[in-house]
Amino acid sequence: MTREVFIVGGGPAGLAAAIAARLRGFDVTVADAARPPVDKACGEGLMPDAIAALAKLGVGVTPNDGYPFRGIRFLGDGAVVEADFPSGTGIGVRRTRLHQMLADRAAALDVKLLWGQRIAALPERGWIIGADGQTSRVRAAADLDETTRESSRFGFRRHFRIAPWSDHVEVHWGPGFQIYVTPVGAEEVSIALLCRDPQTRLSDALPHFPELNRRLSEAACTNSERGAVTRSRRFKRIYRGRTILIGDASGSVDAITGEGLCLAFHQAFALADALESGDLAAYQSKHRKILRRPMWMGDLMLLLDRFPRLRPPALHAMAHQPAIFAKLLAVHVAGATPAISDHENIRAFTPADGSPRRVL
Repeated sequence: MTREVFIVGGGPAGLAAAIAARLRGFDVTVADAARPPVDKACGEGLMPDAIAALAKLGVGVTPNDGYPFRGIRFLGDGAVVEADFPSGTGIGVRRTRLHQMLADRAAALDVKLLWGQRIAALPERGWIIGADGQTSRVRAAADLDETTRESSRFGFRRHFRIAPWSDHVEVHWGPGFQIYVTPVGAEEVSIALLCRDPQTRLSDALPHFPELNRRLSEAACTNSERGAVTRSRRFKRIYRGRTILIGDASGSVDAITGEGLCLAFHQAFALADALESGDLAAYQSKHRKILRRPMWMGDLMLLLDRFPRLRPPALHAMAHQPAIFAKLLAVHVAGATPAISDHENIRAFTPADGSPRRVL
């Protein structure tokens, strides 16, 4: 069995795959046209399970690398509801900082890193790993583009020079969008907008939240606004022959879940197992299980975005019964995937026309 692995894409998913494979003794090469550290529009919050997965890769993220947070807070429609993680602490980390840490770890393990190089032709032997993102050329070349589900939204992000005012990641719910506030340093916060309209920008959304707008109006922007497409997408297959996909190239969930990076880290371990055993079908099965819970949670949260009439009663119900939100957060970070009927106090009833009827 070949012990050579060639990874196209040196983002967090590709580097995580490289590290996991190298820890199994594979000879690994990573190629990327960019040079580290590579930035990308994202929320930049690592929840406790993501930090634990990074530690297994030998990448120790500490509060010194960013800023700790202990839970999630929803704000919208006159309601505020928050919950702490059942165990552990999250850390807000600049994307560039995390990418450099992963690149340094890969280099320390003697992964061959080909930065700033475009690949004209793939190697004729060894495993080929497509970690080249949502528009993956590796996926297209392997004829793996067929999807079983797909939806898209848009994300935009900026950083502001201001001391964090909360030890929770804040999610501000507005008409057709969400704004995420993540502390990433003692004097810096990351502000990310998720929306369905590609023309909407932070400057359009912030006036809907007077207090948040006031805070940020007094703070200096530390960089320009970055944008990206966020997709919830599942592919029919994620391998063919010696080509295997990971990260966004292999499928993704809407960024509303905050799970993109963590999914890639867990996929890296499953991929390393498959390379070791040669059982790619097992990787696809495990990959589907890894995506199942965040897709379920993403669908649940996006109900509040798609149906504006549903959001106020849902947020107020959770504000009056905080245990509901705490249970949802515990499910989110613990990896369980219950049916909606398992939640004792929330049920969404949707008639045939798709409009929300009531929330209990």
